[in-house]
Amino acid sequence: MITHIPLFVDVFFVLTILFTLFLFYSVIKNSSHIIVRGKANILVVVLSLWIIVQSVLALNHVFSSDTTFFPPKIALIGVLPVILTIIIVFLTKAGKNFIDELPILNLTYLHMVRVPVEITLYLLFIYGAVPELMTFEGRNFDILAGISSPLVAYFGITKGKMAKGSLLAWNVVCFFLLINIVVNALFSAPSPFQKFGFDQPNIGVLYFPFSLLPAFIVPVVLFSHLVSIRQLLINKVKA
Repeated sequence: MITHIPLFVDVFFVLTILFTLFLFYSVIKNSSHIIVRGKANILVVVLSLWIIVQSVLALNHVFSSDTTFFPPKIALIGVLPVILTIIIVFLTKAGKNFIDELPILNLTYLHMVRVPVEITLYLLFIYGAVPELMTFEGRNFDILAGISSPLVAYFGITKGKMAKGSLLAWNVVCFFLLINIVVNALFSAPSPFQKFGFDQPNIGVLYFPFSLLPAFIVPVVLFSHLVSIRQLLINKVKA
């Protein structure tokens, strides 16, 4: 944990992590397919174990102990395994059968988590743990995705006010908003290839609980967009 960060910031972000886990559980549990619904509890247990492992690593300063290591330990240990898992899911028949049964309504509501994430990043900036460019006062416009997601979910999907093309466009735009902040976070973190934020490097994500932003929350949000985009492209939308 970062000693100069007030406890309420840590608690707020831990609640954000739990909120993300709950929203992802809701995605699976609200599937119309009984087999997919039956996997909800197992997947939550697996994700909880992943969160615990990543938390232990961060609390033992595995990610923050040597910032000259290449590639950064948080990327190698915290992010890469999840990205590889997502790739496998999208490439295998069983994985595609699973994601095609997930409800796009709940996938869209999941992006609400991006609002508390952005609040956390702003608080971390105030307390000197991330650069301003990672906040909505800098280069980060990801909060727009979080604010608009319940509106798109309710009016666009539940009320049927948005065509599939519009839903696809929203997902693509919000996907690139996510990629934008990921790139800025990566190149502002202390590492051999740091490009931004030299006056205030992005050290926050190297410590518990904020290391779970790249190791858990970002992959979940990324996964949600990719599933929605796939369903909309192949006409497999499960509202």
